[in-house]
Parts: sequence; C-alpha cells; structure tokens
Amino acid sequence: MGLLESFNRWEKILWSLKTHERRFELIENNIENLVNAKYKALKKNVDHNLASKEYSIYSQNGEDGILLYIFSVIGVENRRFIEFGIGDGQQCNSANLILNFGWKGLMIEGNQTKAEMAELFYSNTSKTKQNEVIILNEFITKENINELFESANSTGEIDLLSIDIDGNDYWVFEAIKNVDPRVIVIEYNASFGPDKSVTVEYDPSFSRFKKHPSGWYHGASLKALTKLANDKGYELIGCDSCGVNAFFVKRELLNDKLEKISPEEAYYKEKKRSKTHTPSEQFDLIKHLPLIKV
Repeated sequence: MGLLESFNRWEKILWSLKTHERRFELIENNIENLVNAKYKALKKNVDHNLASKEYSIYSQNGEDGILLYIFSVIGVENRRFIEFGIGDGQQCNSANLILNFGWKGLMIEGNQTKAEMAELFYSNTSKTKQNEVIILNEFITKENINELFESANSTGEIDLLSIDIDGNDYWVFEAIKNVDPRVIVIEYNASFGPDKSVTVEYDPSFSRFKKHPSGWYHGASLKALTKLANDKGYELIGCDSCGVNAFFVKRELLNDKLEKISPEEAYYKEKKRSKTHTPSEQFDLIKHLPLIKV
C-alpha cells in the first residue's frame, strides 16, 4: 500500500470517527433532553398532587399535611375555622391547626358523648384558651346550620370550613349562606364512583346505618360536590389518597401551585371499603336506594 493510499485510508477512518462522535453527541443530547422533560413532568405532578403532601398528626388520614401545604401557598387571613362532624375532636381536620398553630373557631358534633369528650379534651389542654374553641352538641340539618353559626358568633370570612356528617353533606353545604370560607374540605362518597353526579335524598334525621347496613349510602359523589362548589365560587384542587376528603379553594386564590382538577382526575376509591369490594360492587349494594341527580 502506497503512502497516498494509506493517508486516504486513515482520513476516511478519522472522518468516520468524527461522524460517529457527532451522532453520539446528538443521542446524548436527546437522552438528556428526554430525562429533563421527564423530570420536569414528574416534578410538576408531585407539586400538584395533593396526595404527595399528606401526613397525619391529628387527622384521620393525611389531611394535616395537605391543609398546611394549601395554607403555605395561599396564606392565612384570620386563623378561624368551622368543622362539623368532629367525633371526639382528637382526630379531625382542625385539631392540628388549633393545638400547634393557634387557630380558633367552632366545632359541632351530633353525638352527645363524643361532644363531651371533645369539650373535656380542649378544656384540659394548655395550648387552647377558654372561648377560643367553641364546641356545640347539635345534630345538623339544612334548616338549622346557619342559625348554629349565628349562635356561636361564627359568621363572615373564615379560613377553613370542614364538613363530614356522613349523611346530608350535600344539602347542608348547599344551605350554608352566612360564612365565607377560603378553603373547604368535604367528605365525598367514593362508592358512587367518579362519573356519577348524585347525592342521597334529604332526610333531616339521616342515619347511614339505618339507611343500609353497609353504611355506604350517605353524602354525595365527588362530581356532585364539585358542581355545587363551582356554583359557590370554588374549584376542586384534589383529594386525599384514602378516597375520603375533597379539597376546594376559592377560585381567585388558584395559582401555578394550586390548580383546578376535574373530579375524574382527582378521584380515589375509598381505601378501606375497596379491600373487600370494588367501587362498582359497593354501588351495586346501594343503587336501589333513593338517589338525586344534581
């Protein structure tokens, strides 16, 4: 092989190497861009997924963490709350805010024994002062809800309204006129599924286990509650991963960290019930009972 032929051969080899090097650079850049895009998508999903903010101090599920995240984004105005359906008050959505962040407000519980336990708990703790937490033992109806707020001087703008009465939740929520919450937490009935817009028939003496032994006939679907919240000026921003609570924020408070989400996207099946029955099986057990489409 002559010198010229040898030179041409090595020139071709070098050219081939440079071509492959450029290809590798393009592949490397494409992989880097794909990884970055995937990371940004995942980060956005985590940032906007309320379930990723969950943790519990006093709440039943992860509501404590979700609420602190929401208020870290939108701020607080007066640290006032109203919560009804509190049980004994020690495992509810406002307990952490009261005991660790100085919130004050109104708690309502229909069961007398549980209401007395809550009264004892909050009167004995050194972190709450007299009259900062008012506890009423009252069975809530759509007819008396606004009067109860008035009687406890708990009207006007508040930071948080939490509703969990395992029955007439939709009808009571609809009836509320004299409080103006910035954030609303309300229990939805995941047994109704993500697509139906239904609520139970109103009964002022509603008891879910008397209505059906499963206790699964109560409240309203996530879609129904979202429609009602929208009419009142609120947007759904997500649900807890146990399929229990839906979180709504005033429409004007939405931002790039709190964005509205559809009921279908936000829906979680109810964790405990779904260990034995799928949501469709749950609904099949109660679908013969009166349901109101809204």
